[in-house]
Amino acid sequence: MSATNDKIGLGNWLTHPTIALAARVILGCIFIFASLDKISHPDLFAEAVYNYQLLPDKAVNLLAIWLPWLELFAGGLLVLGLWVRGSVLVLTGLLVVFLGALGISLARGLEIHCGCFTTQSDHPMTIFTLLRDSVFLLFALYLCWLHHIRNVDPKFSLIRIFQRR
Repeated sequence: MSATNDKIGLGNWLTHPTIALAARVILGCIFIFASLDKISHPDLFAEAVYNYQLLPDKAVNLLAIWLPWLELFAGGLLVLGLWVRGSVLVLTGLLVVFLGALGISLARGLEIHCGCFTTQSDHPMTIFTLLRDSVFLLFALYLCWLHHIRNVDPKFSLIRIFQRR
């Protein structure tokens, strides 16, 4: 083997299908998991959304009903590899909004739970909640870079099975 064959560049590593698949599945599963309790308890999720004090009262219930379904749908599409470019954009946008809401609430000194993964929590959000969601945003930005800037097609996706027929 030559020296050039032995070297794996950072760009090759970042675009490797297994790395991309792992990031896609991890991010998708995070959103699927996050949606389940909210779907089961829309009233409690509406209370968590209300506690942020960022939306008009009339928008709280509407958001509490459709947001978890959007998380579930986009996360599921990402895991399955269907409409990856669109679903990763939706999830990236959601994470930016979530991080903004968390940051504003922390800066305002609100002692509320985030409502991120469970609607029933006694633990208020902290800077670690913001850091955790920032890590999720890194996954999403990586997938945006991979699929929108590098134009890498998703490997290991159901869309490829449908295209073969």
